[in-house]
Amino acid sequence: MLKVLIVEDERPIADLVELNLSASGYACTCCYDGLAAADLLEKSLFDLVLLDVMLPGLSGYDLLEQIRPLHIPVIFLTALGTTADRVRGLRAGADDYLVKPFEVVELIARVESVLRRAGKTEEHYAIGDVDIDVKSMQVTKDGKPVPLTRKEYELLLLFVRNPNIALFRDTIYERVWEADFLGDSRTVDLHVQRIRKKLGWQNRLSAVYKVGYRLEVNP
Repeated sequence: MLKVLIVEDERPIADLVELNLSASGYACTCCYDGLAAADLLEKSLFDLVLLDVMLPGLSGYDLLEQIRPLHIPVIFLTALGTTADRVRGLRAGADDYLVKPFEVVELIARVESVLRRAGKTEEHYAIGDVDIDVKSMQVTKDGKPVPLTRKEYELLLLFVRNPNIALFRDTIYERVWEADFLGDSRTVDLHVQRIRKKLGWQNRLSAVYKVGYRLEVNP
């Protein structure tokens, strides 16, 4: 299980991030000031650091200087959203820069992208009798191949990488079809129905009233 250090002094935000990343299969540790995070990084190994810029004790930029020799990827999570702030953060060595407030699904996508570039992403998922090999793009059920279209596969991967999270239809459409959602949910609904039928996920891939869909995965 990949380990993520969340360094954020606003506890409600830290708790929200921890809750959703934990639900997505990451082992999370929260730290609320820069000095405590620096001490923790000396004692423990992490695969990724989510780092606020404005922290008590030690700023995010100062802490980043200590993280860089450890070769741990870093994503800044901050309210500082100007172009100059973004450029400074990326030039300082951050792997990505996400401005508050942000949607959980975008955060998870950024986390996946950074970990993938760092060669630390999950390459295999197993949910019940369904196995997904990301590298080969092969999906099997009870050991037998399941034929999926490209969009069905991409939609399945979106759900698998966001387990137990209610995904809005517009978010699903924009992530999978890479276009603006114009209010017609039939495309999303049709593809969900096909995945349910092919994988036998009628009960696992649940509709969320007035929202979209959620993949139910037991811890």
